Amino acid sequence: MFKILLVHGPNLNLLGWREPAVYGKMSFDEINARMIKVAAENDAELRVFQSNSEGALVDAIQEARHWADGIVINPGAYSHYSIALRDAISAVKLPTVEVHLSNIHAREEFRHRTVLTPVCVGMLCGFGWRSYLHGLHALIAILQDRAQAETPPAG
Repeated sequence: MFKILLVHGPNLNLLGWREPAVYGKMSFDEINARMIKVAAENDAELRVFQSNSEGALVDAIQEARHWADGIVINPGAYSHYSIALRDAISAVKLPTVEVHLSNIHAREEFRHRTVLTPVCVGMLCGFGWRSYLHGLHALIAILQDRAQAETPPAG
């Protein structure tokens, strides 16, 4: 069973209420419930963490190195400038998938660049709550591939 940390950055606890035309109408709790269910259906345990504080997010990522096999993260606004989150992801050496609800490339210029993507295995954006779903599926597939590669051949 894979163990995965789902990290939500600032203001994501307001999903469903905050700018539904941009971020969708599904609530934070609904997204988490769906992701926990999908993880369980794919033989994975999902732990959810959200904070509006950069330091708390760094702490959660660092703690994950002791128990998690991978991370799915929506860093919110921190994706555009948080070297601290980038360094934490790089340091823990866990495969990490970055996700965004909106298409950051179709929004304001300052949102087009994310400093985290270069230290992540991939990034998904623009699929609404399904960005989390696709990110989780991608991470599970990556973890499965790595587990198979580490399994010695029979015989």
